[in-house]
Amino acid sequence: MTETTGYSGGGFVHVKNPHLDSMEEDILYHLDLGTKTHNLPAMFGDIKFVCVGGSPNRMRAFAQFVQRELGLAGAGEELPDICAGSDRYAMYRAGPVLSISHGMGIPSISIMLHELIKLLHHAKCRDVTIIRIGTSGGLVWQQVTGVTSSGSASVSLCPGIEAGSVVITDRAVDSSFQPRFEQVVLGDVVVRSTELDKDLAEELLACSREIADFPTLIGHTMCTYDFYEGQGRLDGALCSFSSEKKLEYLRRAYDAGVRNIEMESTAFAALCGLCGLKAAVVCVALLDRLEGDQIRASHEVLWEYQQRPQRLIAAFIRQRLGLGPAGPCTDPSTDPSTDHGTGTAGSHHALTTARARPATARPLLWEMAKRLGHSTAPALGNGKETQPRCTPTAENPPQPRGAAAPYGHCCAGAAAQLQWLQHTCMSKDSSNLQHG
Repeated sequence: MTETTGYSGGGFVHVKNPHLDSMEEDILYHLDLGTKTHNLPAMFGDIKFVCVGGSPNRMRAFAQFVQRELGLAGAGEELPDICAGSDRYAMYRAGPVLSISHGMGIPSISIMLHELIKLLHHAKCRDVTIIRIGTSGGLVWQQVTGVTSSGSASVSLCPGIEAGSVVITDRAVDSSFQPRFEQVVLGDVVVRSTELDKDLAEELLACSREIADFPTLIGHTMCTYDFYEGQGRLDGALCSFSSEKKLEYLRRAYDAGVRNIEMESTAFAALCGLCGLKAAVVCVALLDRLEGDQIRASHEVLWEYQQRPQRLIAAFIRQRLGLGPAGPCTDPSTDPSTDHGTGTAGSHHALTTARARPATARPLLWEMAKRLGHSTAPALGNGKETQPRCTPTAENPPQPRGAAAPYGHCCAGAAAQLQWLQHTCMSKDSSNLQHG
């Protein structure tokens, strides 16, 4: 049986499970949330972007970065883990953006996605874009033409992807290079389409052209069930093939359009597509798999590589919200062992502009609030309380909606916003490097 992707009308997130309608309560166990214990529409109803990635620390750093990039109140402060009652996943919110960890591999991301999709459905979210941000192994062959010692022409293939390149997935394929996800259900094999949104991939690629300091390309992503043998590695505890067989397999993968390898994309594409979510996968290549199997780059280099997909997605979100470029320095966070920068160059520029022309600060904030489509900033807490409503005006714009903590008054003047902006420019974030 084959199930194909069907994007639904109205922009709602749809679950394809008739049994949910007869349940008095839906407990999202691994997220530590539930329909009776939490007011999910109040907590998540205005979410427009969901970003998922393997590492909890990486997704926390991403949420903090997005909070700065969108100019949200509380930037620079520690964000609460919405799933703190569970040790399986971590979830953070920055305005209209939800940032969630999914662990490693198809089983882990599948559990998280089932509960996340139900959460978005119960919260009555609309027009949600979901993006997986991750790491991968790169795979590109380049054709090299030369001349032999006898003077005849020669054509050879050699490794060609640059470590640190970002790959936007146009099609998620399995280990046989087929665009499918096979799920065993009650003993039967169900085949699901792994179609991803092509327009979204092209939009991300166009957005990447504004970030000139690393290469970005579109290609197929191969998803495997294993990090070692399943990806043709020679350095696992078990290996039943030769280096020649490995290279022959990787060459066939390249000929089939594969440009990187990871362990989540087919399940991600299948579940999101079936439930009406426009989805994309954006991963950085930590190494060229044609040059080796082990990750040998330095801690500092790997840290910077992992920021690249995050920078691209943050730029994409800003563009979708009509906020324009953030500025020249956009590192998501600062590694505790190095000083890569605070990512606040754009904020410094905004602060200077706002101080010089304070009258322009209010309309800018008001315009952002209008684009986010809401007028109040609810307290997150347990989802049972919200801030008192007030009527926003161009002279007294609402603060953008976020999840870090109760904002106090939902309408703040330009002076308070400038005070926050100054705090942002002086603060630095740190997070531990994760390789998941």
